[in-house]
Amino acid sequence: MKKRILNMKFSGAVKPLLLVLGLSVFYSCHEENVLELEPFNQISEDAAFSTADLVELSVTGMYNAAQIGVYTGAGRGYPFGAAFVQQGDNRGEDVVNVATFYQLTYTGTYDPTTANNVYYWSDTYRLINRANIVLEGVQTALDNGIITQEQADDYEGQAKFFRAAAHLELLFHFAKPYNDTPDASHLGVPYRDYPINTAESIATALEQGRNTVADCYARILADFDDAESLLLSKAERGGTDGIIRATSEAAIAFKTRAYLHMRNWPMVIQEGTKLNGTYTLTASPNEPFANGYANTESIFSIENTALNNPGVNAALASQYNRRGLVVISPIIWRNPSWLEDDLRRGEGTLVTTRSGVKYTNKYKDATNYTDPAPVIRYAEVLLNMAEAYARTNAAGSALTNLNLVRNRSLAAPATQAYVSTSFATPAALVNAIITERRIEFVMEGRRWPDIHRLQLDDLAPVSGVPQKVANGTPTAESYTLGTAYSGPYGVDAIPYSATAFLWPIPQQEINNNPTLAAQQNPGW
Repeated sequence: MKKRILNMKFSGAVKPLLLVLGLSVFYSCHEENVLELEPFNQISEDAAFSTADLVELSVTGMYNAAQIGVYTGAGRGYPFGAAFVQQGDNRGEDVVNVATFYQLTYTGTYDPTTANNVYYWSDTYRLINRANIVLEGVQTALDNGIITQEQADDYEGQAKFFRAAAHLELLFHFAKPYNDTPDASHLGVPYRDYPINTAESIATALEQGRNTVADCYARILADFDDAESLLLSKAERGGTDGIIRATSEAAIAFKTRAYLHMRNWPMVIQEGTKLNGTYTLTASPNEPFANGYANTESIFSIENTALNNPGVNAALASQYNRRGLVVISPIIWRNPSWLEDDLRRGEGTLVTTRSGVKYTNKYKDATNYTDPAPVIRYAEVLLNMAEAYARTNAAGSALTNLNLVRNRSLAAPATQAYVSTSFATPAALVNAIITERRIEFVMEGRRWPDIHRLQLDDLAPVSGVPQKVANGTPTAESYTLGTAYSGPYGVDAIPYSATAFLWPIPQQEINNNPTLAAQQNPGW
């Protein structure tokens, strides 16, 4: 192991603006230390918050961190720009990985040094640290009269939004679901709510252990509550910024996601109801993707431009469209609940077929990669609420929300829509909602979070990671509709009790932090 010396000095009150930081900050097992601290253009942290324009630029830096990430010197879209979609898809069974980019993720054969897992952790904590630095710097700028209270509130809300969303994302991959223990007292992830920008804070971070899952969720919700109260609304942001910048509504939407994972059904409904009337589903299921920056459904997406995107090795339109490295799986394509004339099968709109294999066409700009990365849509909020209603014996409201999402894609809603007699039991209704989520969000990265939270479920249990079609391009014949897919498979199921169900904490973190070394996920 080669020791790396940090590229930073502390003298007086001036500290470098730290924009890339995870937990490991002193040592690395690799020649390139992905967690090395690098001052951004050598701008001191004090200078970065010394004018209103520089404060705004520092806030914008959080979005860049969320969009691009770092991967062996290039961008890979961690944590929210593209790779979270690809990882969330490839951990589930509703896509097929046909190449090597996410083969280890797809087959569950990763280890504590696997690059995609390591960078998922480190880039997400980099984003968290940026958020914490912004929170500290914004307060200083406010105290010095550089920005107004209104500006400070909105900037603080954006930082807390990202801090909460990033920790929630980490929990999905590195910790067992909320209901693994009755009081969620099992290990979550380290909740980082302070900036790491001094020698003292670095020392503290190198000894910090994992918070419990219950504590993580409490802090996440506190941050989202604050964000909701501090952020500008969608209407106040206006136009494209109402989608690509954090809003009070985005914080609310994320709360429905967090409460769903906590199985707090009444709070899912309470939060989701706040968005009624602010968002509507688009008339066509293609519209949120054909007009990703201007539609009535997208709540929060990450902006990409021709000059600023995760690149050929990460952009969704590159990986999923032009290069076709991940395809829709016959498992979900042939699910009997996905009707053959459903508009979400639309050739040339949401799907393209090449040699009989089904590729997504949700990400359409295969030249400049300008498609936004969809982080949360109103369709998800409606289905979150539908499930919560179904689990609290409000079947009528559940059916209404389910049909809102499903009916817009049906060729003949008058005869194809679900009715009250479609489901004999609450379990049947919940399972239909889960299946609808799989269809609606295929190739949007949402399958893994559902697999994760449905372990040990009472109505719609998923047992570990389901078996998958073999890594590689499926045959055209495997997509023939008419019956449910029954094989062949090629990737075995991973039991919930298996080591590989959870990602390991990266080895470089374990090497550097003795507390985390004692808290590594079992088996790793």
